[in-house]
Amino acid sequence: MLTISEWAKLNPTPLASGVVEIFARENPVLANLPFINVLGNAYKYNIEATLPGIAFRGFNEGYTESTGVINPLTESLTIIGGDSDFDVAQIRMGTGDNDTRAVHDALKAKALTLSWLKTFIAGNATTNPKEFDGLNQRLTGGQVISAGTNGAALSLTLLDQLVDAVRGTPNLLLMNKAARRAVVQLGRQSGVVTVSRDYFGREVDTFAGVPIGIIEDGSDGLPILTQTETQGTSNLTSSIYAVKFGADALHGIQTAPVDVRDLGEIETKPALRTRIEWYSGLVLKDPKCAARLKGIIV
Repeated sequence: MLTISEWAKLNPTPLASGVVEIFARENPVLANLPFINVLGNAYKYNIEATLPGIAFRGFNEGYTESTGVINPLTESLTIIGGDSDFDVAQIRMGTGDNDTRAVHDALKAKALTLSWLKTFIAGNATTNPKEFDGLNQRLTGGQVISAGTNGAALSLTLLDQLVDAVRGTPNLLLMNKAARRAVVQLGRQSGVVTVSRDYFGREVDTFAGVPIGIIEDGSDGLPILTQTETQGTSNLTSSIYAVKFGADALHGIQTAPVDVRDLGEIETKPALRTRIEWYSGLVLKDPKCAARLKGIIV
């Protein structure tokens, strides 16, 4: 089980490697989320529902048989991608070159990774069967912590509740910049906020040792994590997510690493086309591998 950056090292191509780096730089989830390759268009797995019973016994006594309950689940792969065209006249007239084409390809890759990130948070397969369900659709019950009936200010207690809602220790806290500023301000006096470095050597704030991943604006220029979520009578709240990655927690599925193809000049118009396409999905094997703190006012 490897991250997309680690998969790219096993199958290096100039085009794919550049796209994967953009994915990881622009998307804190894809920088850390491990993936496994699967055959076909779906991945079947089991999740624990109920553990079997255990008891002490005396001499010559027997046990009451009990069997744990396993729920079989299936996650489908989804297809995300796009084409990037670059007019050959721009190269021949000297108004562009292959480097300029690479810039356009990079913009397409950035748009794709941000679209995937938005789906990771807010995807809804019911309203759009072509995408996978995001965390907002999957997290229920005790994995959703409410800051208050009508929203409330962020506090260290709420952050501790969020971290504790995940089994073990989360690998990442996901939030927008306004929430990050509030977390840092709260943590300065208590010393629970420190600084570490990410995969690219960039400084990253951490809360109680858990790195903070900043969710930037989406490919449409609008915030992925807004400050306008509705909580009771307030429509000025936001959410923070805690996630734990791993083979028995939250991980991705794919048929293979992202596919980047130079299709050359296409027939319908004098343009060079690059196609980026990825068959991927999301798996939550542990009901407590992710949690959401909603209704915070920062």
